[in-house]
Amino acid sequence: MTRDTAAPDAANPPRWKIIGPGLIVAATGVGAADLVATLIAGSKFGYGLLWCVVVGCIMKIVLVEGAGRYSLATGRTMFEGWRSLGRWTSWYYAPYIVIWGFVYGSAAMAGTGLPLNALFPALSVTWWGIISGLVGLALVWFHHFEIFEKVMAAFVGIMFVAMVGAAIITLPNLLDILAGLKPWIPDGGLVNVLSLAGGVGGTITLAAYGYWLREKGWDTPRFMKVMRIDNTVAYVVTGIFVLATLIVGAELMHSMKIASDDKGLLSVADVLDQRYGPFAGKVFLVGFFGAAMSSLVGVWNGVSLMFADFIGNLKGLPSGHPDTRTGGKYYRWYILWLTFPPMLMMFLGKPVYLILAYGVLGSFFMPFLAITLLWILNTDRVPREWRNKAWSNVLMVLCAVAFVALAANEIVKAIQKL
Repeated sequence: MTRDTAAPDAANPPRWKIIGPGLIVAATGVGAADLVATLIAGSKFGYGLLWCVVVGCIMKIVLVEGAGRYSLATGRTMFEGWRSLGRWTSWYYAPYIVIWGFVYGSAAMAGTGLPLNALFPALSVTWWGIISGLVGLALVWFHHFEIFEKVMAAFVGIMFVAMVGAAIITLPNLLDILAGLKPWIPDGGLVNVLSLAGGVGGTITLAAYGYWLREKGWDTPRFMKVMRIDNTVAYVVTGIFVLATLIVGAELMHSMKIASDDKGLLSVADVLDQRYGPFAGKVFLVGFFGAAMSSLVGVWNGVSLMFADFIGNLKGLPSGHPDTRTGGKYYRWYILWLTFPPMLMMFLGKPVYLILAYGVLGSFFMPFLAITLLWILNTDRVPREWRNKAWSNVLMVLCAVAFVALAANEIVKAIQKL
């Protein structure tokens, strides 16, 4: 049975706004790990992997649209959809969200600490990261989705203007950029290809989209069209941002043979200062901070909502129970888990490697999301008119295959290290 198909609101259709849940989920997904991976890809291969950015954006549009369509068509959360597939989803999800939260919390704080330390070296990366985590906690602790939206909008503006500005002033070669649209896989570069395509805009945060739709008040099929516009525009904007990051990596790190580590990344700012004036490098660092902080704040809110829904389902609470919503006790439990235990890892050093470790762990979620969306959206768990069409199935299968390959590669690497 379809929801909300009556037309009392037909004369007053919902309007799309540029800062919606789509831009929030996309900005949350592009954090420090993705910046590091994209800069390193640019430094190694120039513009050769630009086509991966395009593929990554298309893949995320498909998956996020599926998650949003399920939520709007059924009124259920993503975790309720997973539970309808059987208990095995809970057995997978429970350890995943706990371990992921611990690793991500430290990675996110390290990611914000890097640019802040470069801008204000009086404090170390560790202490700037801890301060960022506490600020993130304060921003999302209370039930104010409108404030959260405005904060995310500010960070998106900072990261977009700063990073795109940094890319423009490097005067990139347009012909080289266009040549990068031709698909190719460099020798030994399959992991880079999959990582770059998979890293354009999030892992577990993709599934948070339905929760942000609900918080926004977009919770019935009448919002289906506006949701699709919201999602598509968000990932086009994200694609432009990632392209800008790739340009910076190609024009500076690749051409000048800058090292692909934390010192190398910060050397990009020094090179920008030397070439284009004393503020160019600072603009790059501000953009880096905006991307890292938007990801931190987005996860502190969105994944905490997912965890709260998970606990609510285990306890048999009705859908939408206050304890499972923004400001509820289970929501706050996870914010605390994201913030305080991971601070212990902040003292291990090597922040860039910590960030990349989070990216590896996050890769295991994407096959789960793609495969379960295929299952859910082709069955009677969704009203017939909102089930997958043939093109959706083809694209989701391709997404699933790509992410299974990436996850398999990470397992092989882990075994080899052992």
